[in-house]
Amino acid sequence: MDIKAPPFPESVSEGTIAAWHVQPGEAVRRDAPLVDIETDKVTQEVVAPADGTLVEILRQEGETVMAEEVIATFEPGAVEATPEPTPVASDEPMRQAEPVSGPAARKLADEMGVDISDVRGSGRDGRITKEDVARTAAAKQAEAPVPTALTVPGESAPLGDEPAAGERAERRVPMTRLRASIARRLVEAQQNAAMLTTFNEVDMTAVMALRRKFGEEFQKAHNGTKLGFMSFFVRASVEALKRFPSVNASIDGQDIVYHGYFDIGVAVSTERGLVVPIVRDADALSLAQIEDQINDYGTRARAGKLTIEEMQGGTFTISNGGIFGSLLSTPILNPPQTGILGMHKIQERPVVMDGQIVARPMMYLALSYDHRLIDGREAVGFLVAIKNLLEDPARILLEL
Repeated sequence: MDIKAPPFPESVSEGTIAAWHVQPGEAVRRDAPLVDIETDKVTQEVVAPADGTLVEILRQEGETVMAEEVIATFEPGAVEATPEPTPVASDEPMRQAEPVSGPAARKLADEMGVDISDVRGSGRDGRITKEDVARTAAAKQAEAPVPTALTVPGESAPLGDEPAAGERAERRVPMTRLRASIARRLVEAQQNAAMLTTFNEVDMTAVMALRRKFGEEFQKAHNGTKLGFMSFFVRASVEALKRFPSVNASIDGQDIVYHGYFDIGVAVSTERGLVVPIVRDADALSLAQIEDQINDYGTRARAGKLTIEEMQGGTFTISNGGIFGSLLSTPILNPPQTGILGMHKIQERPVVMDGQIVARPMMYLALSYDHRLIDGREAVGFLVAIKNLLEDPARILLEL
């Protein structure tokens, strides 16, 4: 039987062999993972179609493959149970098994001077990936004292007792497909859209008071789900999008597509890069359902378990740089969407209320928008609507 790469969606044309979990001659059970294929968006898993043996690998790790391209051959057949090996007494101390790693990871480890046995694998069954090697190398470099000798990867002897004056060490790491895809899309967004950003600030006192008052009761009523900030922003965005439909629209050639639904993308940062899973039909979800879905997406995104379908589409995006301490930023559009909301750090600042200077928990908001479709008046009005909804959360429930 031929083992083929999975079909990719229309927006993804090719993938890269990330890791083979089975080698030629090895017997596997049906649905056991054979290989991981990394695409621009997610890592897809190809499993064994039946009990049998992997005969030949036609595409090695690191090679580019097209959708439904034959990448290996497989022979179905009964798989015999392997007896447990009988331990053999030995005077030699037991050696620790070498961690599982592919050729690409081992090659990068050699190039970067990293002992593969020191690398902790984050792949399936502890498999070591190239990202694991690069992360270990960076950690060792950060922990190491100032070097007294400069060694070239692959060479056993240092170049000298001390680095030459003005010489700085460098390391080169291959860009992952996800990072390359992010880079390409961000450049396209800036080149193909007339992108502007407008700013405002919101007083978070009312939302924070709600969380303090009802947080514990909310968690008990919804099976442990915590009442976070993001669900308020998703619901406020939905209500604002209803009033300003152009911010929920997209441009398709010479046409404007107005979406009659509200699929909100929530940016999630992972070690591999930024991904944007979609909370679909957000207008029909409760705060608890929104929080559950966002938490689930975040957990699976960091584990590399999101599917392509969960990241396709979306009519508007929210990005929260505040969790990293960002006070103000200009988010970049996620094409073909025409708007993206940037959340930031909540910080107490002096504000004037009723003629008095008081300290309030304030957050800067940023709305980047495509000026080809959205005028400044609409952009400012949209952001003011979100501000008003968050400063008086009852408006969200009453749709005022």
